[in-house]
Amino acid sequence: MKIPAVLAIAGSDSSGGAGVQADIKTMLANGVYAMSAVTALTAQNTMGVTAVSEVTQDFLGQEIDAVFDDIVPDAVKIGMVSSSRLIKVIAGRLAHYKAGNVVVDPVMVATSGARLIADEAVDALMKLLFPLAAVITPNIPELAVISSVSEAELCDEEARARVSREIVKKHGCAVLAKGGHGDGNANDVLVTGSMETKIFEGRRIETKNTHGTGCTLSSAIAANLAKHYDIIEAVGRAKRYVTGALAAGLEMGHGHGPMHHGFDLKSEFLSDVNGH
Repeated sequence: MKIPAVLAIAGSDSSGGAGVQADIKTMLANGVYAMSAVTALTAQNTMGVTAVSEVTQDFLGQEIDAVFDDIVPDAVKIGMVSSSRLIKVIAGRLAHYKAGNVVVDPVMVATSGARLIADEAVDALMKLLFPLAAVITPNIPELAVISSVSEAELCDEEARARVSREIVKKHGCAVLAKGGHGDGNANDVLVTGSMETKIFEGRRIETKNTHGTGCTLSSAIAANLAKHYDIIEAVGRAKRYVTGALAAGLEMGHGHGPMHHGFDLKSEFLSDVNGH
């Protein structure tokens, strides 16, 4: 038996709600085999990030090589990469292996507000990783950094679509401009590589427990691309999964808690948890 495999290249979250831990949970819940290359260790919880320790360039390259030399991934999700030196390693190795279905979540700021990427890494992210991506998934603050357009203006769906079209023209990747940081609805705007625009409507879930939503959405998109769904269907399925995980109402920690990645799992081994 074989199932699609997805590689998550991202930082570790010691509290388990975001980063590689969220990626693996999401991929399992979406029916693919999860693998990882850790870019950094973080000491964090639902209240904030207290320390970050990057891996070396050599080690990150060896992690990626070890995966591709044995289990070639059907998709790759890239999350937190805090420095240009590591971005160069990732871009070089993925280009070497001609990796496909690459999803880039341009992680810049944690839900808690902590900055997770150096200023010099933003340019490297755009120049080296965006051209390799099938789709990038910025939220409103991240789209503002990428486009130099104000966050206030980007709360408008048409503005997000306009800016996304410029990114598609420049870098060749599809753009999913997320609306969760805006006012009102939680609609996301997708502009595909062929300039098709699709609005994904989403009801806003009233909860403070949104830790790891970006990691989860991008990993779910990668999982669905690995299963051969086209970009529109992959995004639609991923958004429905995230909405369900948020609506499940998990309560963990004292700050911005995680969502319930396993809300849809059914198993005899879960029968003693919450009455499943």
